[in-house]
Amino acid sequence: MSDEVIWHCIRHNHCSFMAKITTGTFCRNPYNVTGICNRSSCPLANSRYATILDHDGIFYLYMKTAERAHLPNKLWERVKLPRNYEKALEIINKHLEFWPKLLVHKIKQRLTKMTQYRIRMRKLELTVREKLITMPRMNTKKHLRGLDKADKAAQLENIIENELKERLKSKIYDPSQICSYPFKEFENILDMEKDDVAPPEEEEEEECIEYVEGDEIEMDETEDMEDFEGFPHGGTDKDDLLDELVAMKPRGLGPNLRSKIGKRSKKLITEVERDEDMGII
Repeated sequence: MSDEVIWHCIRHNHCSFMAKITTGTFCRNPYNVTGICNRSSCPLANSRYATILDHDGIFYLYMKTAERAHLPNKLWERVKLPRNYEKALEIINKHLEFWPKLLVHKIKQRLTKMTQYRIRMRKLELTVREKLITMPRMNTKKHLRGLDKADKAAQLENIIENELKERLKSKIYDPSQICSYPFKEFENILDMEKDDVAPPEEEEEEECIEYVEGDEIEMDETEDMEDFEGFPHGGTDKDDLLDELVAMKPRGLGPNLRSKIGKRSKKLITEVERDEDMGII
């Protein structure tokens, strides 16, 4: 289909990219060079067309020829343009050497305009600007109400404190009746009363008698006993000594001692029997 037929259908029937306003008729197609809806700028009604597009800050030169019209996936040829403005113009002149001069001029104008707004974008990114943040009105009112309540509570505490100070200065309270209690010990006693637990008392250790066999006597005691073998069997001194060394008997078991039988005592009392044959204690 020829370009004239396509333009006649677009202009007089319907085009989805056309936007008519009071100031004129514009085109929303991204490949349009000027953005104006006319015969020379329409990318659909021209089989040979070129434009410049921006992808993430990088400019590309797009070219369309009639030889690739039967290949929609390869319809546009893309060439990357450098960031230098003069080098980009050289590449445009190289690829569009035999193209219509009006189209080449429009492409250069588009490159100049896009380069200028890219420079302005960089300047705006470097400048520090204030960021406006919206605050929810309900949360703001709630915060203000909380501040008012805190102020009232603080004022009440100050009033009470001042009133107590004035009473102390005017000697309404008797200083002798004002005393400080150990609060920690008082709280501990209250906790014990709640749990029905009496305060711990130190148990007094009492002596308890325990009996030990004669075989458990140490060797030093047996050696001392062997030293008495040289003494004569007869004589009053020996009899008196034997009479004095008598085995101690346990005291009577009272109610207090019966309850403590089986406990280990610190003091051990040994009972030594008399050996009549050898005369040794």
